[in-house]
Amino acid sequence: MRYENVLATIGNTPLIELSRICHDIPAKVYGKVEAYNPGNSAKDRIALYMVEQAEKDGLIKPGDTIIEATSGNTGYSLAMVCSLKGYHCVLTVSSKASQEKLALLRSMGAEVIVCPANVEPEDPRSYYSRAEQLAKDIPNSFYLGQNFNLDNSAAHYHTTGPEIWRDTEGQVTHYVCCAGTGGTLSGTAQYLKDQNPDVRIVAVDAYGSVLKKYWETGLFDKDEIYPYKVEGLGKNIIPGNIDFDVIDEFIKVTDRSSAHRARQLALVEGLLLGYSSGAAIQAVFRMKNELKPTDMVVVLFPDHGSRYLGKIYNDEWMKQQGFMPNTAAPEDSYARYRKIYRAYRMKYKRYLRQTLRNLS
Repeated sequence: MRYENVLATIGNTPLIELSRICHDIPAKVYGKVEAYNPGNSAKDRIALYMVEQAEKDGLIKPGDTIIEATSGNTGYSLAMVCSLKGYHCVLTVSSKASQEKLALLRSMGAEVIVCPANVEPEDPRSYYSRAEQLAKDIPNSFYLGQNFNLDNSAAHYHTTGPEIWRDTEGQVTHYVCCAGTGGTLSGTAQYLKDQNPDVRIVAVDAYGSVLKKYWETGLFDKDEIYPYKVEGLGKNIIPGNIDFDVIDEFIKVTDRSSAHRARQLALVEGLLLGYSSGAAIQAVFRMKNELKPTDMVVVLFPDHGSRYLGKIYNDEWMKQQGFMPNTAAPEDSYARYRKIYRAYRMKYKRYLRQTLRNLS
């Protein structure tokens, strides 16, 4: 198959059944693996869509500067789009972003400005405020504003939602997705709800984020905010792209469990995925008692694990955080995952031997 350029390959990512890691969950569980996008994340979708909508609205033209505040993935996708469309890309990034992510952003020609993570959004040093100021200071610049730009949600309404509905043949009963800017969650959820209002939408939040509490009470509680390690979910602001009305359930997950679940996905499913993918599958385990054999769960896996090799896939980093070797709860134990995997391999080998004997 031939494509005009790499942007034409965005979308139509696969649904992969998670039969090994979810062997004790009664429902069918599938991962929507967004790492198959050319920029290795779901953010390819919104970067392309938001830029093209801004072009249609006459807000930008080739040679202009596009500015964004990003945790890393949107920045890489945006830098990729800008390199092909002829825009200069300036990114303000939280210091929580991994060195791998920063290197990736710069590899695409983006100018990267690292800002402190643990400051108020209104603080001039925050990556939000810095992006807004740069848009005022740099001539012919445009601040994309993924948190409040509703083209973020629209991108997923027009692509991710229809893909899930098509590939499950309309049988999806649960959609599980991390809540960050809200676009991947809300845009996809709204499409699925439009097809079947009974599809249950489960949002995943981090401890240290305000989103779950805001959904429950409508109150922005600053006491909910504190530093956390997991990237790609949670907020210390309320993004305009989150439609809280389409969410049926909010589940919070810990840094530790999210890290171990990501490693488990690699170990038993062969899927090297990002930190927030571990958070998303952990939420599925948290809700397993409410699932039935007739349910079909689609969990959104946002990005690839190569961006976290210095973090969750690095034993030393895990030990520094207190996540290894003995501080994890039994259900999150990496050693237990290896034991499960070995047992699965032994069972499969016995099955294979018996099948071969029968064939002979």
